[in-house]
Amino acid sequence: MTQVTNRRVVLASRPVGAPTQNDFRIENADTPSIGDNEMLLRSIYLSLDPYMRGRMSAAKSYADPVEIDDVMVGATVCQVEQSNNPDFRVGEWVLAYTGWQDYGVSNGEGLIKLGQNPTHPSFALGIMGMPGFTAYMGLLDIGAPKAGETLVVAAATGPVGATVGQIGKLKGCRVVGVAGGEEKCRYAKEVLGFDECLDHKAEDFAEQLAAACDKGIDVYFENVGGKVFDAVLPLLNTAARVPLCGLVSQYNATSLPEGPDRMSALMGALLVKRIKMQGFIIFDDYAHRYNEFAQDMTAWLAEGKMQYREHLVDGLEQAPEAFMGLLEGKNFGKLVIQVNQPK
Repeated sequence: MTQVTNRRVVLASRPVGAPTQNDFRIENADTPSIGDNEMLLRSIYLSLDPYMRGRMSAAKSYADPVEIDDVMVGATVCQVEQSNNPDFRVGEWVLAYTGWQDYGVSNGEGLIKLGQNPTHPSFALGIMGMPGFTAYMGLLDIGAPKAGETLVVAAATGPVGATVGQIGKLKGCRVVGVAGGEEKCRYAKEVLGFDECLDHKAEDFAEQLAAACDKGIDVYFENVGGKVFDAVLPLLNTAARVPLCGLVSQYNATSLPEGPDRMSALMGALLVKRIKMQGFIIFDDYAHRYNEFAQDMTAWLAEGKMQYREHLVDGLEQAPEAFMGLLEGKNFGKLVIQVNQPK
């Protein structure tokens, strides 16, 4: 039986700098009713991702912001609770975009069917979903790694970075990860198979990176920005490629970083070394190639060539705190909220 109330986490105010609990509000609303050809979706898993910080801002971006008092956006793995749609059965699993709430209504448009009994349904939010797809296309299409080249990836144990590094190893690269803390760096080497992983918190991080990349850097997968990119820039080789995926170290910034103007150094390096740096929005740019990714990733997982780690947090009410921690790098693996237990 459907529960009477629908828990929702809404945007209460636009954050200035780092989000706080006051920027979110947890409220109870009536469970929505469905009309002709619609279905009621019950959220089981909710993905938390860095891009959500941008949606909390009213600044112009590639997607519309969340409006004040609206439900926070987010990808979800749901079960069909009620259905007036002949293409979807009650109990079926789907990948949806119902946001930070218990229930959502859909007419089926944009949903991806996951079957009646998927083995790892939450994987659709990570290794088989947006983060895995981002890693795959960003590295292979923009980074174009070649055997023997040096690949550096920031946020190396996050869902994107961990996948980038492992694909790089499959393509024959020497992979150097950058992560926060000894435990994450050890995991990158011992579990993910990276050749090296460096702690960006170390005082001599730039010197360590130069020593680890004594032949320079051919591909740098950018997730972080800030001091990590400052250390990477002088090490980039001629014709290096830089897929620009994210800048999580800057998402809470309220002004430009202090210190010298780096723009001339960056532009000069791009020109003299003929470096390719390209940003991308995964589903805007590559949605037509999802099946290519899904085929390769499914095979790699089945063959044991890809390791994947989830950071599962129980309870929708924990989402704001977990999200704030994500922006500070406190998660270890793909951050997923268990909203409800499956039926």
